Amino acid sequence: MTKIAIVFHSGYGHTKKVAESVRAGAAAAGASVDLVAIDAEGTIPDAGWETLKAADGIIFGSPTYMGMVSWQFKKFADASSKPWYTMDWKGKIAAGFTNSATLNGDKGSTIAYLALFAAQHKMLWTGTGMHPSNAKSSTRDDLNNLGGYQGLLVVSPSDAGVDEMVPGDLKTAEAFGASVAEVVKSVKG
Repeated sequence: MTKIAIVFHSGYGHTKKVAESVRAGAAAAGASVDLVAIDAEGTIPDAGWETLKAADGIIFGSPTYMGMVSWQFKKFADASSKPWYTMDWKGKIAAGFTNSATLNGDKGSTIAYLALFAAQHKMLWTGTGMHPSNAKSSTRDDLNNLGGYQGLLVVSPSDAGVDEMVPGDLKTAEAFGASVAEVVKSVKG
């Protein structure tokens, strides 16, 4: 069985909900999936580092704040210098997702950062594996309505609670998790 770890920071619970949806999709595709939460201080437990080392694939998740990952995620990324030095994540599949309050919200810069972070660890990046829903008849409840190819993009309006997230975004997160799990399975072979 393939092992996937999802390491994420969530400031208000929305990004955690996305991580849980990604996990559900990857698990439905047959992967064993662990969530590793980055806390409010930008750290993960020691066991989290072992989970990441043992995983066949790692999915990174962060809200987009001011056009970039949260400072908590960046602190985690900076703390990954030990696994970087020993190339613990080399050859693992990597993917990423982000969430912000607006349709654009400069999420592309966050996804690009996550891909670069993975490249520095010599990981193999995979995108969403989905075409966007871009016809006139498309709605926010269609898969990949925000059109992310490089990574999963989600919107949580600033005045929306976790229970008010767009169902189409959460369905897209599940499909993304399943797609990543299939890539990990094919590479692990």
